[in-house]
Amino acid sequence: MSIPTEPIGSIPRPAPLIEAVSTRDHMDPVLEAFYDEAVKDTIERFEATGSPVITDGEQRKVHNFWTYCVHGLPNMAPDGFKIPFSAGHVRRMPRLLQGPFRYRVRASRYLEVARRYARAPIKQAVISPSALSLLYPADGLPGYSRDQFIDDLLTEHETEVRGCLEMGAHKVQIDFTEGRLAIKIDPTGALLTSFIDLNNLALSRFSAAERARLGVHTCPGGDRDSTHSADVDYAELLPSLFHLKVGSFYVALAGERDPVRVLKIIREHLRPDCRVFVGVVSPIDPRVETPEEVRDRVLQAAAYIPVDQLGTTDDCGFSPFCDDTSTTRDTAFAKIRARVLGTRLAAKMLGVDDG
Repeated sequence: MSIPTEPIGSIPRPAPLIEAVSTRDHMDPVLEAFYDEAVKDTIERFEATGSPVITDGEQRKVHNFWTYCVHGLPNMAPDGFKIPFSAGHVRRMPRLLQGPFRYRVRASRYLEVARRYARAPIKQAVISPSALSLLYPADGLPGYSRDQFIDDLLTEHETEVRGCLEMGAHKVQIDFTEGRLAIKIDPTGALLTSFIDLNNLALSRFSAAERARLGVHTCPGGDRDSTHSADVDYAELLPSLFHLKVGSFYVALAGERDPVRVLKIIREHLRPDCRVFVGVVSPIDPRVETPEEVRDRVLQAAAYIPVDQLGTTDDCGFSPFCDDTSTTRDTAFAKIRARVLGTRLAAKMLGVDDG
């Protein structure tokens, strides 16, 4: 028995790369050396924290974690879905102009590069079908129905996930930050239900053994030390979240005002065939947690979640959008190190392994 600890995803990029990305296309060969160095440095620093599972820090996901797969496509316009954050700024997603819908790049490309440098198992994050479904305009597209779009979207998602699994990803994490946001947009819950149903359509394409290596991440967003939906009650999301057909759930918890209440909801709805990784460090809090704080958060979670179904993680990525410099790389890795050390301390007190 063990308490595994796994990362969520994005790490702030080295400053020269941030400047280059903001002005040049990510496929420009001139930038390949910058990306390569960023991935190599991130993996080296990640492994130095002692984290048993790592990521590439999403160094090659241009602009953000959400639209990396369609960035630069000619059939996209920049005036799509708006995401308002509590700091007062708004992120805007692209809008599909015409079909067919295709990915420009798949996450397996990032995994292929990361494997050149990594010794530890690598988890690969991908965006959910429900997030990308927001690219389709509400008033439809002539000659390209929403049903056709959904068919293409599910095929592209399946191809991306299968590519990562076949390449040896330790886990494939499906980012579902729009889950909590859906309740804010539509308090009736109908939008959330449609998101869950769509994602389960995609997940049904995988075998039970494959789904055991898939996970879903939920959070209230994280950008420039702010959120998009922290004011939404987790009780409106979590019962539906655990209907998703995956083996792991990554739930932001460190930033919650009442974590015990959230843990009670998790205990009530957690299936016996899956594991929940609770967030024990908050990327949008500039203060670095101590290992002892992390230990106490793990022990608190263990009072409500069976230890053999418990894991630890970060609440969210440290820089999901490429121009978010509110958190330094040093701070990000210090927080990850605290997560690892604190999980070990808790595991020792609980008489189990960490890993």
